[in-house]
Amino acid sequence: MAKIHELSENLTNQIAAGEVIERPASVVKELVENAIDAQASRIRVEVQHSGLKQISVQDNGSGIAPDQVDLAFMRHATSKIQDEHDLFNISTLGFRGEALASIAAVAHVEILTSTGGQTATRAAFAGGVKKFQEDAGCAKGTKITVGDIFYNTPARLKYLKSPKTELLKIVDIVNRIALGHPEISLTLASDGKVLLRTSGNGNLKQDVANIYGRKVAEKMLTVENEDPDFTLYGLVSEANLTRSSRNFISILLNGRYIKNYQLSSALLDGYGNKLGGKYPIAVLAIEADPLLVDVNVHPTKEEVRLSKEKELSRLITSAVTEALMDEDEASPLFQLTPFKDKTQLDQLEFNLKPNVVDTRRPDDFQLEVSQVAEPEGKTDITNKKETETKEKAEKKENKQEEKEEKTSAPEYVDLNQVREDDQYVLTKSWDQHVKEQTALPPFAGGEEAASPVTSKADQLLRQHLPALRLLGQMGGYLLAEHGGDLYLIDQVAARRRLEYDQILASLEKDENYQQGLLEPLVFDFSVYDYQKLKDQLPLLRQMGLEMEDFGQNTLLMHSYPTWLKGEVTVQVRELLDQLLSSRKNDGKSLLKLVAAKAAESNVSRRVNLTGAEAADLLLRLQTASDPYRDASGQVAVVRLSQNDLSKLFKKGK
Repeated sequence: MAKIHELSENLTNQIAAGEVIERPASVVKELVENAIDAQASRIRVEVQHSGLKQISVQDNGSGIAPDQVDLAFMRHATSKIQDEHDLFNISTLGFRGEALASIAAVAHVEILTSTGGQTATRAAFAGGVKKFQEDAGCAKGTKITVGDIFYNTPARLKYLKSPKTELLKIVDIVNRIALGHPEISLTLASDGKVLLRTSGNGNLKQDVANIYGRKVAEKMLTVENEDPDFTLYGLVSEANLTRSSRNFISILLNGRYIKNYQLSSALLDGYGNKLGGKYPIAVLAIEADPLLVDVNVHPTKEEVRLSKEKELSRLITSAVTEALMDEDEASPLFQLTPFKDKTQLDQLEFNLKPNVVDTRRPDDFQLEVSQVAEPEGKTDITNKKETETKEKAEKKENKQEEKEEKTSAPEYVDLNQVREDDQYVLTKSWDQHVKEQTALPPFAGGEEAASPVTSKADQLLRQHLPALRLLGQMGGYLLAEHGGDLYLIDQVAARRRLEYDQILASLEKDENYQQGLLEPLVFDFSVYDYQKLKDQLPLLRQMGLEMEDFGQNTLLMHSYPTWLKGEVTVQVRELLDQLLSSRKNDGKSLLKLVAAKAAESNVSRRVNLTGAEAADLLLRLQTASDPYRDASGQVAVVRLSQNDLSKLFKKGK
């Protein structure tokens, strides 16, 4: 057994840093939270090369005294808790005393800080070791510069994502912090370009406008609620303003951004069934007694343990429901048809009035024979009944004879006798299938030897439908038959498959017919989404969306593809949301995703087809890429063979 030994301080610092510092965004989070705890009212974050080269965080907080700098960079050294009792009454964002020590263990760190005295302090650390400390001059506050992150831990550096992805992580962290602290002016700059700037005037809706855009902020509703344990305040979007993922839901507990599925679900419950599978934009700020919150359960402090979570969930649900009800009552529909206080009483009085509606027929009421339209073919009902009786008797005799023949038949399977059902491999078409298989490579040889061995029957089942004969329609379904088999076709799913194939073909061939706009449409985005979409402008053009960068987190659209149906602004926004929420980065996968979404939007309900239209649908479905289901996997065609029908009716038992 190997000997047990104590790890060096430098190695333990690097291991501890892995729990707190995962990427450049983790550095930004820890430094900004320290600035907030220092009572800063202005914080500026600057990053170079997505934070991989340098991160700088400057604030106007209380600063650090010269004799406290060394302690600030020691592990488990903090000014925010004194003893174990303080762990249950934490009101600050940071308290572990690991942030600066963990950052200095894996990067070069320089600090310039002043408490407002005549002199300031400058110091540098690298690899957990102090390099120098000297007097300097600066205004009250602290500026920390972090460079060459993970220079001594190349394994972690290797697992970082692309610079664009790392920058988006930083943007997301700063956005959440800004929403949780509208009283603080936050600025984020990347390579000299300002990405976010908040005013710090305490107006949450203005911060939402800076982050998500002015049009989004205009459709946000205020939610307020409280009970003896919690105070809730925030903004939620109207039910018609949704996104395709939960990324736009921010829950802040005592100023700290947290991830809590239970509280997010409570928010969605407040909308009922109005969202249609989408997610709202929401910022919920919750103030709670620190005794009810345990934030010491995760190194990054994003996950917390919360007492009375069910009570808080009910508070959130009721607050969102009330906000949406207030919005509904303010709509023109409710203004035209106001609620009546005595609705039930008025209805009761109406019901008690005698002879309000008398539906009784008079006693002498008789239905005249001339009023009854006699259907065709019923001129001689008596003769027809006699004929049917005779036919039934003949069928009964035939069935009795068949039963006697079956009873006398041998109770074993004759291998030389071809069975009529499809439960056995041996069929009448066996020889034909053998001939098809032998005609395929490698049996056929020649140039086709390199092609995959696939029978025509397999290709037919996988890609094509046989020629179907239309029997009729029932609701949203078509009934057809081929070779004695019954086919049920979901009209909507079949049309979506055809629409998907058509749109995808035009996207792949770059043959998008476009509809120009007299005035370009303006689309506002958050910094996070704006940065992602800027890189996708060539792909958007291939999709037929002619969009250009207009600056200030805005894109202009000059034209759109003609296959886009319905409300253009809504449809384009849904496509862009689908593009943003997709985890697939290759262009072909994104085109398929967009085509599927567009097909689903364009074919949303069933329509009444004429006989010719239904027959044409079956004809086109034969050449579809996958006629048996639409692009989302919804079943489009169901085949019932004669054997399946026999099983359904329990015949042969």
